[in-house]
Amino acid sequence: MAEFATIARPYAEALFKASSSDLSSVENWVEELASIASNPELQQFADNPKVPASQVFDLMTGVAKSRLDDAARNFLRVVIENGRLAVLPEIAAQFRALKNARSGSSDAVVYSAFPIDSAALADVAALLEKRFDRKLNVSVTLQPELIGGIRVVVGDEVLDTSVKARLEQMKLALTA
Repeated sequence: MAEFATIARPYAEALFKASSSDLSSVENWVEELASIASNPELQQFADNPKVPASQVFDLMTGVAKSRLDDAARNFLRVVIENGRLAVLPEIAAQFRALKNARSGSSDAVVYSAFPIDSAALADVAALLEKRFDRKLNVSVTLQPELIGGIRVVVGDEVLDTSVKARLEQMKLALTA
């Protein structure tokens, strides 16, 4: 994984510098391309030496839901021709990190056992922004094994108030 980070860094930085005027738009299409590129069947297809880069490019642009502008198409073409399609998800992650650093925000993933409605999520986001002392881009991921409560991951910080974590703490206390 460290190798992917090293390979992805120059691509993410170059994309960030080239698109500094329209970061949100670029983030949308780079995230979409990264999502497509993470498909294992597509990876296998792209890794086949008999498949030309143009065919992989045509497949990806055909699968993309949004219409890709010239910058997106050129970027995708360079990534494919350099054999870096597998690194595209890491490029997207590093691009998002650069964008967040510029805006002074961070990505926060809230893991919940149950769906969270928008009003409750707004309340949770406000509390988390106070707790972590920065603007957060909150997304929710369902994890039924948490039983109840939430687990929040912001960068390398974790706030775990789930029932599963509390049961684990009780288990450790009782066996100690």
